Amino acid sequence: MAVLQEEQTSRQVRSSQSGRRSQPDPRDLAEARRTELASFLRSRRERITPEDVGLTTFGRRRTPGLRREEVAQLAGVGVTWYTWLEQGRDIAPSAQVLDAIGRTLRLDPHERTHLFRLADVPDPSSPDSCTVLPDSTQLLLDRLDPYPALVVNGRYDLLAYNSTWQALVGVRLDELEPDDRNILWRAFTVPSVRATMLDWDTTVPRMVASFRAAMAKHMGEPAWKCFLSRMLAASPEFGEIWERHEVAPLQRITKRMLAPSVGVVHLESTSMWLAESVGVRLVTYTPLDDDTRRRLEQLHATAEPVRR
Repeated sequence: MAVLQEEQTSRQVRSSQSGRRSQPDPRDLAEARRTELASFLRSRRERITPEDVGLTTFGRRRTPGLRREEVAQLAGVGVTWYTWLEQGRDIAPSAQVLDAIGRTLRLDPHERTHLFRLADVPDPSSPDSCTVLPDSTQLLLDRLDPYPALVVNGRYDLLAYNSTWQALVGVRLDELEPDDRNILWRAFTVPSVRATMLDWDTTVPRMVASFRAAMAKHMGEPAWKCFLSRMLAASPEFGEIWERHEVAPLQRITKRMLAPSVGVVHLESTSMWLAESVGVRLVTYTPLDDDTRRRLEQLHATAEPVRR
């Protein structure tokens, strides 16, 4: 019996140790990111010739592409500091320095995004929404009628929608000021909107938690900071929920809404990424019962078309 207990305890210890090992060490992840950043910088430096950046060279060069000191000079940073960056040293480059290096190395938008991600630094020039969606997005939304559908980003800016969604919220959305075309803003500041959200007490706090999770990728970005300040100034209730520090992933949820002229509808929402890197997603609402399906069809039949 004692032998069996000892073997069982040994297995439990090994299992516990294995479980601990399965969790990545943040220090290892940071080191791996710095190593990858160093390799990436070297590869981008080596593909650019001095002539590409207007430098005059004399004689044979042993280094393919630019030298480290040339990159440092063109980017306006210290040679030693840039060398450490390429060596994977534990230093903290600022967004301004990364921007200068990115321009010097002639990175394209995708490469620039990769640079900032490897450095674990928010890119202040990165778009936080799709200001211009492709025409195919609106065609898709229109095809989803009479099911309500919309496109939002992580900040809940309303980027596109179909006619049934517009009829469901009961307002010509294109007539709103651009800063007001935000679902969170309207939920907290427009009483008539709150009246239509019959599950407000559960739905909206979940939205705030999702917004907080999304903002972790955009810390320090002016547009996000400005929006948060505006929300906190306009709604003490939002501030109270924000201070809970709750975060939530995007997930399929059910909700009840009081739709103009047709009554209560029971819906299930589903989110699909259109551009995950900037948090842009398509949200569709499907009916949970036959009554809701008929009411959505009635709503769509009288809905005004979306202005393009």
